[in-house]
Amino acid sequence: MNRQIHQVTVLVVVLFLVLGVSVTSVQGFAHPALWEFSSPQGNLVTDVRNSRTVYSEFGRDRGDITVANGTIATSEESDDAYGYQRVYSDGPLYAPVTGYFSTTFASITGLERAENSVLNGDDPALFSSRVRSLITGGSQQGGNVELTINPVVQKAAWDALGGRRGSVVALDPSTGRILALVSSPSYDPNLLASHDSGTAQGTWDSLTADPARPLMNRAIAGDLYAPGSTFKILTVAAALRAGKTTPTTEVAAPDRITLPGTNHTLTNYEGESCGNGKVTLTYAFAESCNTPFAKMAMDLGDTALANEATAWGFGADLSIPLTVTPSTYPANDSAAMTAMAGIGQASVKATPLQMAMVAATVANKGKQMRPYLVASTMDADLNTISSTTPSVLREPIDEATAASLSTMMQQVVSSGTATSAQVAGVQVAGKTGTAETGSDEGGPTSWFIGFAGTDLSRPTIALAVVLDGGQQTTGGTGGSLAGPVAASVIDAAVDQ
Repeated sequence: MNRQIHQVTVLVVVLFLVLGVSVTSVQGFAHPALWEFSSPQGNLVTDVRNSRTVYSEFGRDRGDITVANGTIATSEESDDAYGYQRVYSDGPLYAPVTGYFSTTFASITGLERAENSVLNGDDPALFSSRVRSLITGGSQQGGNVELTINPVVQKAAWDALGGRRGSVVALDPSTGRILALVSSPSYDPNLLASHDSGTAQGTWDSLTADPARPLMNRAIAGDLYAPGSTFKILTVAAALRAGKTTPTTEVAAPDRITLPGTNHTLTNYEGESCGNGKVTLTYAFAESCNTPFAKMAMDLGDTALANEATAWGFGADLSIPLTVTPSTYPANDSAAMTAMAGIGQASVKATPLQMAMVAATVANKGKQMRPYLVASTMDADLNTISSTTPSVLREPIDEATAASLSTMMQQVVSSGTATSAQVAGVQVAGKTGTAETGSDEGGPTSWFIGFAGTDLSRPTIALAVVLDGGQQTTGGTGGSLAGPVAASVIDAAVDQ
């Protein structure tokens, strides 16, 4: 009898152990696989076969996303199975930032996803709120996320782009706060968040078929852009670092040069002459001459340019907390390729955010601040649970180099290629860029990057403007197309 009891006891213990291992496996190891899957939208969210999980996640009273005390994403009660409908104010204006929260696709993107644990109330910092809800019998409420976006600057950037394909990113150079992050064209997240599956699916099909790719966040992801002559800031920085030149050094500026090992002749923009063929570096920079900088790049060598790009953040991972695609400076295996890289063509690719960070670094005397979108997070009662503290990300140049670059960039706006970026009563420094796309249709990619303030010893905004190639007029340049956009954004920002 004792033997039978012992055998039953052992069996029961084994069964409990098996059950424990099974539960641990499902909850601890298989949980991510059950929760996350690759949706048709390419987002990792929830396995739609787990209906209870879907209703649990998508039926919560999510917190708000706010800018300057205005709400741009909130949850409203609905009379369906989910109980709450996600609603976006000024949806297309902020869609590249907020993303969308879709019940139809069980999909979350943008800050909805990056800050999901706060918004849905699961963040450990909201534990006391969850306990309070449990005691009172109320439903779990999510926390709120306050952004750094300045709505006036954001709207000014959106209006200035006027529906054209492109992007504007604006930063506070002294803190890294992102004041504007615009990608155009955009989309209405309310349609993707609709509980009507027909509406959501029809919208998705239309957006993905649109050749303008409105779902792509041009500011931080998607296809990177050749930075064109805006990259000459880094080429000059490398030359200053190497002690090869100063802003007043006279440099050779021929009308054309034949790139080594090729039959390709490089000219200045539209074959124009650069002064009388021998000019100061500052003049060549202000007029965006190509030949002196191509020669400078070859004299420096590809390793020096690659190291310079790395020092400014090219190739580095970054989260704001949206994931930013790293800008690239691939190795070039010939002097000709290095020459083209030195003027921001060929192998070099960058995001608008990266180039805004370049401008902000010069503005901030060589210190590159870590860019960020989330100013603070709060519980449902608006008690602050976390705040972002500005921090230095890297220091690619010293203060003297930053001062030299700032002086050169001011001349670009005062008398060079960026006079269109001038704003009355405001000091503006910048650099234009006009990058060939290699396409037979449309024109080049047009750039302006720079910074401004009523006093350039304390600039209040740094920004990058890019207009996609392939749709611009053949004669369009960074000065004629991107410069006026920058002026509108600067005017709005400095008036704050």
